[in-house]
Amino acid sequence: MRRSHAVAVALVVVAVLFIGGPSLLFADSVDEQVTEDTQETPELVSLEDSESEFWRFLSPEEEFHERSPINVIVRGESEDVLRAMSEQGDGDWEEIEAVEEEVEEDAEDGPGNGTVLENNTVLENTTVLEEHHRHATGIAWGEADGTTRYAWVDPGEGEDGYWATESLQLEEGDYYGQRYHIRLYESPNADDEWIAMQAHTEHFDWFTLRHRVDGVEAAQTKVEQDFMNLPGVDAETDVRRIHIDNAGPSDADGWTTVVDLTSMVVLPAGVGLAAGHRYRRSAAESVGKERPRPAEEGAPERGLTDVDRQRLAAAYDRLEAGHLVLVFAILALFLGVRMGGLLLERRASFLTPHMIAALLYPVIAVGIPVATYLIARGLTSRLDAAIAAAGSLSLAIWLDYGLLGVDVIRLDVVLQRSLVVIALGLIAAGAAKRATRESRFNDLLLAGVAMWVLVLVGTLFGYL
Repeated sequence: MRRSHAVAVALVVVAVLFIGGPSLLFADSVDEQVTEDTQETPELVSLEDSESEFWRFLSPEEEFHERSPINVIVRGESEDVLRAMSEQGDGDWEEIEAVEEEVEEDAEDGPGNGTVLENNTVLENTTVLEEHHRHATGIAWGEADGTTRYAWVDPGEGEDGYWATESLQLEEGDYYGQRYHIRLYESPNADDEWIAMQAHTEHFDWFTLRHRVDGVEAAQTKVEQDFMNLPGVDAETDVRRIHIDNAGPSDADGWTTVVDLTSMVVLPAGVGLAAGHRYRRSAAESVGKERPRPAEEGAPERGLTDVDRQRLAAAYDRLEAGHLVLVFAILALFLGVRMGGLLLERRASFLTPHMIAALLYPVIAVGIPVATYLIARGLTSRLDAAIAAAGSLSLAIWLDYGLLGVDVIRLDVVLQRSLVVIALGLIAAGAAKRATRESRFNDLLLAGVAMWVLVLVGTLFGYL
């Protein structure tokens, strides 16, 4: 029992060091901030020469939750703006698949849902997409992530404000990788000539089978740069940022991009957003990272002591071929699911997202723990098996984030990943030879399996 406790403590340390530590050093760990409900209408954002106003956040419900910050505002004719963003040409923006039945139902729900189509421009063929229809399973596992986003708009004097759903959604990127996602909300008055947007980056999380929002800053800059590249747009006079005090959620800083297209002539066809590659961190940030300086001459050389050599020799003696097999198996299975999803998405067009998820999710849920158990049965030490499995999964998680370019991680995600790392380590420890001397179904194995199942089920249903 003492040995089991030691293994459990070691796994907690591994999870904190390999999941929590890197998230603080190499990524921005943020928590989603949600304010209390209020029935009072908050301060609204008004624009020059516009009677209508809008709230600076989007909400998952028809309540004033400060959930998703508006970070792009485009002035201009709705038809011109939407044509510039949605027509393909050389651009990469695409309209997210829509559900016709949803629109027919939403159009009957009242003015809050119907007015987005009143201007009757290029929106006549546009549909409103509920967020939960973008899940690979088609099921809204969590209410917070499974609802559409509502914008509060006020048409102006003599009319009441209302909650409006998005006029259009655009995306760029891979469904099973990382992509940019934009929600667009059209002005309720045709003469006001503005479209408010909420742009963010998101990646497909194979543990939740839905997209997780990474942040808003990179997507805002991406959209900003794409508009700058449009013909007829002056980057110095037509694009600026204003502060509307909506910092807090994710990595939002409270500054919103305003693009003025009122004087731009939009070509009738082939004008898309021109950026064929994703935004990366600016060169200024890269330059700011200094390379380590070589050791100065005359500085004392640091070498291994006799104690260090003895410890390394002892660790080497305990190393078995099975440890390496376990490491590469976990890496291959975890990263193989990501690569497999991207490959099937691009090459197997006959497969729907539901089918791809059904094919690959069992590799995560069942394949990884089963492979870990089978390989760890050939290992001797419980502690060594646990550390090898937990460390391998930690490495796979960070390699996956690195491949996707994710640099903002929510605290609940850090917690969930730490728990699955601990669970897999317990499974490996419980399968080792020294743990199965009395019974194959020992406390370590049972605890690991139970924890793995509970964490995955809790994650799917939105509890983690």
